[in-house]
Amino acid sequence: MTGGFGRGVMTAVGCAALCVAIASCTNNPYPDSDAGVKVRYLRLAGPPKTLDPAVSYNAADHAILANVYETLLEYHYLKRPYTLMPGLAEAVPEARPLEDGRVAYRFTLRPGMRYQEDPCFDPEGRTPMDREIVAADIAFQLMRIADPSTISPVVATFSKIDGFEAFSNRLVALRESDPAFGEKRIDVQYAQAEGVEGLVVRGKHELEVVLSEPYPQLLYWFAMHFTAPVPWEAIDYYDGRDGRPFFKEHPVSTGPFQLTRYEKHSRVVLERNPNWYGALHPEWRAPGTIYPTEGEPGDAEKGLLDPKYTGKPLPFLERIEFRMEKEDIPGFNKFLQGYYDASGIIQESFDQAVTEGDLSPSMAARGMQLAKSVDPDIFYIGFNMNDRVVGAQAGERGRKLRQAMSLAIDAVEYARIFQNGRGVPAQSPVPPGIFGYDPDYVNPYRTLDTERAKTLLAEAGYAGGIDPETSRPLRLSFDTGDPSTRGRLRFQFFVDAWRRLGVDVELNATNYNRFQDKVRDGAHQIYMWGWIADYPDPENFLFLLWGPNASSENPGAPNTSNFSHPRFDALFPLMKDMPSGSERHAAIREMIAILEHERPWIELFHREAYALYHGWIANVKPAGISLPASKYVDIDPDLRHRNRLAWNEPVLWPLWAMAILFVVVVTPGIVTFLRERQ
Repeated sequence: MTGGFGRGVMTAVGCAALCVAIASCTNNPYPDSDAGVKVRYLRLAGPPKTLDPAVSYNAADHAILANVYETLLEYHYLKRPYTLMPGLAEAVPEARPLEDGRVAYRFTLRPGMRYQEDPCFDPEGRTPMDREIVAADIAFQLMRIADPSTISPVVATFSKIDGFEAFSNRLVALRESDPAFGEKRIDVQYAQAEGVEGLVVRGKHELEVVLSEPYPQLLYWFAMHFTAPVPWEAIDYYDGRDGRPFFKEHPVSTGPFQLTRYEKHSRVVLERNPNWYGALHPEWRAPGTIYPTEGEPGDAEKGLLDPKYTGKPLPFLERIEFRMEKEDIPGFNKFLQGYYDASGIIQESFDQAVTEGDLSPSMAARGMQLAKSVDPDIFYIGFNMNDRVVGAQAGERGRKLRQAMSLAIDAVEYARIFQNGRGVPAQSPVPPGIFGYDPDYVNPYRTLDTERAKTLLAEAGYAGGIDPETSRPLRLSFDTGDPSTRGRLRFQFFVDAWRRLGVDVELNATNYNRFQDKVRDGAHQIYMWGWIADYPDPENFLFLLWGPNASSENPGAPNTSNFSHPRFDALFPLMKDMPSGSERHAAIREMIAILEHERPWIELFHREAYALYHGWIANVKPAGISLPASKYVDIDPDLRHRNRLAWNEPVLWPLWAMAILFVVVVTPGIVTFLRERQ
């Protein structure tokens, strides 16, 4: 009797447990304790490659680094064109001309700024576990870039600093001549190699950077993580020994957030850094530590200048969590469930999300926001100007051929078919948001006009596309770096357009490495390529067509069209060094007019990014370039929690049906068993 009763109780307990499990069923990947916390949840398609700011050069790394490292300068969050403002530095320095054509910039750091607390400052149990950020830390980081063992991808940029290459050579020589030298502490090695002549540390808070030649664009690099201060203690301590990680996986923060959890292949967590200078010194109201009080026209109407936020101290978030999610479709579905706060729009769901360039009614009904931004880039079809048919050797004949081929290409239709209509038709190499861009400028050779193209083709001596030397259609070669089926379809769009003029263009699609080799070796005639800005300045686009940068003369140089024009080549170095004013604008207009006429490129489009944001996010303005944006963003966690519950209400009837079936099946057996025991 007792045993039967016990089994009955156990069965009842099992049923009760099943009911509790059903009632608590949820697909929420986050703990319930986070429901009311201001956490921003973001997806990364893959793990970061490195968190070493001297080495990293990709978007996934920067999503983390931009929040962890503070720089001397930064960009105004709202203003366009992009505008530099002070960060760790008290002001944006002016160029100071020196003798022999050299130029100096003097940065003054704000006193009293500190690194996060970290064991690297306390290796033997001493205190404090942090220290002040000083000018020598910036010099140290720049020397790390010069150090060949760091393998920094931006060595060429900083080689304009006086003595940069000489320091690198001395360092290598000392390491090769004395193996024990390489075992010394890293800051000691740099000191014994006599440092970099053009990095002059003046006391704790002043650093003078001396360049061998004018280079105004240097300031943009001081708004990038490459030049963020790094303490020598961190490089020395995080060496992978005795259970310590390597520095590339353990940044020591100067920014608004610090790394607190690093599960490289699954989860990265950043939390507010209490030692960030904006938190330690809110009374300074430094530009990068408060929400902007002004922006560009239209920002107020978009809610980006809400008095609730303007002038308020940053950051608003308590935490940022990155989850690794390789596949786009599952990631987008989690966004729709409210488990990611923002998402790009996958091609499979574009029509579901966007209708005629605006947010679809179904997405609007869920309170979502659609943000568009034009990336600072340019995609184009280029001609090899060294080619005897399409290049400069062909003279006026080649110029009219290039003009005709340019008029045949409809970039708007290309974007509609292959990019869901995303992309701003390019009229010149300079994209929106960059100084020198003119929204009213229309390139007369970048509007589809097939009849005019045929006329120009005839004037070039190729009436109907026929080559008079062969009496057959003119045969040209188009090199591309994507042999996939979809890639071939995209490139065939251009081939078909030229064939409508009667020109026979052969598509040569190879893998990207082979394509790069062909272009850089000059073994190409027509090709398609693109450029993404390192920094928001017209120099970073127009240098792609400057004669001295021709790849035929300098293998690997960026002028892969090998374009050279006396007036353009003379204007470029003048424009490069000018301040951004009316004189510089006039120079850029003249350079663009030369490109318009000569047609070394057929400008296609500047990419347009579409992003979806849930209604619980405030202060989002896509930048197009990598900015530390998370410190400006705010989240309403209560609204997010309510929407998640509504959008993810579990379908419980199958489980309840199983529970009822369990009871129906098991109960008769229990009753029979009890009767037999009696």
